[in-house]
Amino acid sequence: MAMTYVQKLLAKACGQATVEAGDILELPVHLAMSHENAALVINQFNEIFKGTGREPRVWDPESIAIIFDHRVPPESSKTATNHKKTREFVATQGITKFHDVRGDVGGICHQILPENGYVRPGQVLVGTDSHTTTHGALGAFAFGIGATEMAAVWALGSIMNIEVPGTIKVVVNGKFPEGVYAKDLILNVIGLLSAEGANFKVIEFHGEAISNLPTSGRLVLCNMAVEAGATAGVVPPDEETVRYLRNEAGVEDDLDLFSPDADATYDQVVEIDAGKLDPQIACPHTVDNIESIGGVEGKRINQIVVGSCTSGRLDDLEIVAKILKGKQVADGTRMLVFPASWRIYTQAMEAGYLADLIKAGAVVCNPGCGPCLGIHQGALGDGEVALATTNRNFKGRMGNPGADVFLCSPAVAAASALTGVITDPREVN
Repeated sequence: MAMTYVQKLLAKACGQATVEAGDILELPVHLAMSHENAALVINQFNEIFKGTGREPRVWDPESIAIIFDHRVPPESSKTATNHKKTREFVATQGITKFHDVRGDVGGICHQILPENGYVRPGQVLVGTDSHTTTHGALGAFAFGIGATEMAAVWALGSIMNIEVPGTIKVVVNGKFPEGVYAKDLILNVIGLLSAEGANFKVIEFHGEAISNLPTSGRLVLCNMAVEAGATAGVVPPDEETVRYLRNEAGVEDDLDLFSPDADATYDQVVEIDAGKLDPQIACPHTVDNIESIGGVEGKRINQIVVGSCTSGRLDDLEIVAKILKGKQVADGTRMLVFPASWRIYTQAMEAGYLADLIKAGAVVCNPGCGPCLGIHQGALGDGEVALATTNRNFKGRMGNPGADVFLCSPAVAAASALTGVITDPREVN
């Protein structure tokens, strides 16, 4: 039977010859990730062992990753106490993949996992965060789950009653024009499919443009697949996957590389010519409310945000720094920059990008989820408008339901920072 990439992955994981969409499986988990919400998972985990007479122990401390990123440094005593509780649990359980609030190991969970070589092709990866889909960029079946489900995973090492999803194949051929990037592609895909168009399905990315896309761009695509409702996004592993894992993540062990069958059956096939794409903008208050930039140019912006797990990587910062170098952020516009990890922060500093951004008037903040989460750092005032490279623009997303958030690529963000209004980067010298 011909299978899609995820069907093959799930069959391998479960030791079966084949699986079909709709089959119900118990999946072994290769990696389980949580961030600050690990404190809630710990509560649920301890409940599992109550009355059993057994000491609470995780199934495999080497297969659990915990990263502090959503509220760093802690913005309240409650958060600080939850951090403390989680540190104690990590120490007691012997969890090794722990990334505290530190400049040498810290960052956003969806950057920390790939850059440290924790993600592998063929893995089943679960996380207590909806954007766990990010890790499909390296050929994992990666999806978000709740705290109670994660507690069971910590105890058992598997997740029950998972339905094999159908798959939407997105084929992207051609070459991206100047000023158009992976963020524009995924916004276009979400606009085509709608916020619920990929519900309970996988989005599998193919085509010449994807083959030529670096891992940083693939992470953007899979990160935002969930904004079309997808259970997961995935790029079948190829030479670029191997290059990234070997050269950037330092992975030395064998990799399980495979592809979907050429005659696999897909629920839907979407074909896109990358060469015809313009910069795309997601308008308030849904990610599928997409306009080409020509439809929103000139919109006044109070705050620009560059960074997050979506667009805070080194090449993103390079794009922004090159546009801003020797120039100034417009009066009346604030610009915040959040690198995705301290490794990226350090690389950007050594390359001179951060100095260029600071001289232009940007405020460079610590890696973290900051204004994207809306709990601390960069909240908006009543009636203000933000333009961000983040992944969601729901009402209240940046801390104020009385504000508007538009989403864009790093290039659009940088060009707009110079003018104070939404600006096409192709028109900036």
